[in-house]
Amino acid sequence: MAFSATFFISSTPSLTLSCRTYRSSLFPKPISVKASSTSLDYSTASVADKPTIPLKSNNWEWKFKDNSINIYYEEHAKESSDPPKNILMVPTISDVSTVEEWRSVARDIVQRVGKINWQATIVDWPGLGYSDRPKIDYNADIMEKFVVDFINAPDSPLRYSDEKDLVVFGGGHAATILLRAAKKGLVNPTAIAAVAPTWAGPLPIVFGRDSSMEARYGMLRGTLKAPGVGWIVYNMLVSNEKAIQSQYKSHVYANPENVTPDIVESRYALTKRKGARYAPAAFLTGLLDPVKSREEFLELFADLDGKLPVLVMSTEGCPKRSKAEMEALKGAKGVSKFVGVPGALLPQEEYPTMVAEELYQFLQENFEFSG
Repeated sequence: MAFSATFFISSTPSLTLSCRTYRSSLFPKPISVKASSTSLDYSTASVADKPTIPLKSNNWEWKFKDNSINIYYEEHAKESSDPPKNILMVPTISDVSTVEEWRSVARDIVQRVGKINWQATIVDWPGLGYSDRPKIDYNADIMEKFVVDFINAPDSPLRYSDEKDLVVFGGGHAATILLRAAKKGLVNPTAIAAVAPTWAGPLPIVFGRDSSMEARYGMLRGTLKAPGVGWIVYNMLVSNEKAIQSQYKSHVYANPENVTPDIVESRYALTKRKGARYAPAAFLTGLLDPVKSREEFLELFADLDGKLPVLVMSTEGCPKRSKAEMEALKGAKGVSKFVGVPGALLPQEEYPTMVAEELYQFLQENFEFSG
């Protein structure tokens, strides 16, 4: 069938397609959701006005089955004689997921002077960002195992951090995967911040999960992973600058004017890395979804009630499906604090000063003022 059907998906996840699909019968209807934004008054100085914090980058070798996967991570720390307390920051899962999303927030929090010497570690997911992208069958269980291993492995970059002294921040699906791991007791952080948390991939949230649609998702996934034709379809759907700019302006960022050529160019380069299409194929079709319903989503938070503080950060300008899932957490059991900030699906990158201010206040309330 001809390459003729256009569809626009603005849904819970951070990957949205605004392009021509490869099969007009695969997804039956066009959907378009506009994002809006509001502004808040934050008096904190911008990150650009603050001292520069040294960035140290490295790779950690994650051993998964028969694979040795190089995982890219960054450490942000200021010079201090005080013992550090570590924050693990995990990027939102998407086709253009990257540690860059958290850099400004990390610098902002780390440079602050308070009772605690905070340092931050940002890590890229396997198959995404600057990490290796092997051809494996990515799913939510694999992503969960990765983050559990990164926190707990004897050779982990976090090995010098007491697990009971670790705070974790996650965006989008990352937040939900971290919450799921905590619920299972696989990780034991002292606090969790869920920034614009999501749980459903772009296609399932719009078209559902009945057997007919699951078969179509499988067909698309297989096509994206196939030699030759997979790159053709991936380049058409994801790996082109117009598509990236369109999704950022329509729903990833709340203010289209904040989408700069440098951001588009940086994200486009990520989509050209070797093996770039495998993890996004899983995300797009729902294989990286940590839960399958809002009820399960809420249960993750409820199960942690009274065990540790949990911050949920909702955004003012996210797509309506994302907004509904975030708003369902307002007043929910297990949510210690619920705040709203400007932005859409990547507020930590679009409005880092505002996000950092809310996160630092959360840290002060639970670790500096509480003592």
